[in-house]
Amino acid sequence: MIQQIETILVDVPTIRPHKLSVVTMSTQTLVMVRIVCSDGFEGWGEATTIGGLNYGEESPESIKVNIDTHIAPLILKMPASQVGLAMAKINKVIQGNRFAKCGIETALLDAQSRRLGIPMSELLGGRLRDELPVAWTLASGDLVKDISEAEKMLALRRHRIFKLKIGLRSVDDDVKHVLAIKRALGESVSVRVDVNQAWNEIDASRAIAELESGGVDLIEQPIRAENKAGMARLAQKFSVAIMADEALHGPASAFEMANLAAADVFAVKIAQSGGLTGACLVSQIAQLAGISLYGGTMLEGAIGTAASAHVFSTFKDLAFGTELFGPLLLTEELLCEPLVYKDFMLQVPNKPGLGVEIDQDKLNRMRRPDTNQSFSKVKAA
Repeated sequence: MIQQIETILVDVPTIRPHKLSVVTMSTQTLVMVRIVCSDGFEGWGEATTIGGLNYGEESPESIKVNIDTHIAPLILKMPASQVGLAMAKINKVIQGNRFAKCGIETALLDAQSRRLGIPMSELLGGRLRDELPVAWTLASGDLVKDISEAEKMLALRRHRIFKLKIGLRSVDDDVKHVLAIKRALGESVSVRVDVNQAWNEIDASRAIAELESGGVDLIEQPIRAENKAGMARLAQKFSVAIMADEALHGPASAFEMANLAAADVFAVKIAQSGGLTGACLVSQIAQLAGISLYGGTMLEGAIGTAASAHVFSTFKDLAFGTELFGPLLLTEELLCEPLVYKDFMLQVPNKPGLGVEIDQDKLNRMRRPDTNQSFSKVKAA
């Protein structure tokens, strides 16, 4: 039986300012979800988003309130092992709230796979790989700093795929910045850009032509997510891969994008998909439509990153790798043993459940002051 659900906010500084076209981050708020079951098993999930309401319609605070007030009471006392049934009830009653649902589903799957003594990936169809290539995002906005940071990551053998966050400056300045970094890093390094919807279609056409000729190999969400027809025109016009990100809100939007041939690549995110099973459905739609896959991130901490790694390890196609670097952007580690990054890869945990353990002392020390006295708890009567 699902006995107790707890939601915790944890504010963690980043190692440097992280500049997107919609927000500059110096702190990431992790939304942690803990589910305690009557048989003694418990599971952890994460429902982290980016920049409050700058990125999407859910904020850390709204996620916590909606889980505590509306979602948790729906599933208390339900059988903890029947994850699909619990999520079906939530999806029937609760509209939207994809991030909150993802946190709940992750925690339920973590508890169930621990109960069965298997890694979470085996509940999701079975892993096909034990390690995942990981991109690093260069988002300082400073040319010298970005090049130096990339060279450091190459020397450490941690990343050889680099994505640049652009869209804050003029289109011409952004293109010059990206191409200068590409020239500095050379042909053996993959350089990509994420525009976060900042361009209009005319500017995007001009900029993508220059970036393509300069050796950039992926353009992420160059125009507004709702302009699906524009995305289709860009995908058809250029050889460089055009990737959908903000346009993907789960299987239904993935199906629409596939029908329109509006992207060459899907950035799959467990939170944007409404959970792990939703992300798996998005990947299946993409593969049936001949669309390549990329494992995306909402800059989650270790729990969300581990959950994403389990999902992405089951994908038959992962042609463009992943960007599961979220924990590396944070100044604090919440796990007893950190996730392992080596030789340009993230090692997918292979212990039962998520395969990671929360350091309770660190969590208690770092949780937001308004929840310091105790977890915000919803218990079965």
